Parts: sequence; structure tokens; C-alpha cells
Amino acid sequence: MNGLLWEENSVWIFVLVTVVLGGGAAMLTGRAIARSWRSFPVVAIYLVPLAAAIRFFHFALFGGTLLSFHYFVVDYLVILVLAGIGYRIVRATQMARQYGWLFARSGPFGWRDRTGEKTPT
Repeated sequence: MNGLLWEENSVWIFVLVTVVLGGGAAMLTGRAIARSWRSFPVVAIYLVPLAAAIRFFHFALFGGTLLSFHYFVVDYLVILVLAGIGYRIVRATQMARQYGWLFARSGPFGWRDRTGEKTPT
């Protein structure tokens, strides 16, 4: 996997910079966009500068390649997945809370329709 997903000598550098730091910022970005009721493609647009910043951290701190399209895409896809997780958790909570008469929570990432349920009296 060395060379395919990360270019440094250690996987821990990739995990620290891309997954922990970048992924944490991406989850917060996904949550913030979901709280403002924007659609998911907005998340994808907002993550482009974040992926560039992650690529810069790899370059400045650990001697990675700054202008590498391959590693930029890898970093972008990792943070896109983590931002999607944050987005879906908040959106499921919003749908169940805002439209409680229509939807109920169905796990951490989804909601289900209440049309076939009996209403509590």
C-alpha cells in the first residue's frame, strides 16, 4: 500500500495528517453544511481547499510532494468519506427532529417514513 495511498515512509504520518487532522476538519465541515440545510454537493466543493491544505501539510512538515494529483485525489476521497459521515449524522437528526410527524430515526445515518405506523395517543 505504500506508494498507492501514502508517499511517506510511515503509514502513521498519513493517518495523523489526512485521517485525524483533515478528517476531523472534514467531519466538522460536513456537520456545518448539514446544519445550514445545504445539499451534499456543497460539501464536495468546500473540501477542495481543505484537501489542498492537507497536501501542503504533507509537503511542509514531512517532505511530501506538493503538486501530486494522485495523492491529492487520495486525500480528497478520504476526507469526502469522513465529511459524508458527519453530514449524514446531522441530517438524520434534523429530519427526525424537524419533521417528527413524518420521519423517525433509523440508525445513526438514516431516517424512515412513519406513514404506515400508528400514531401514539
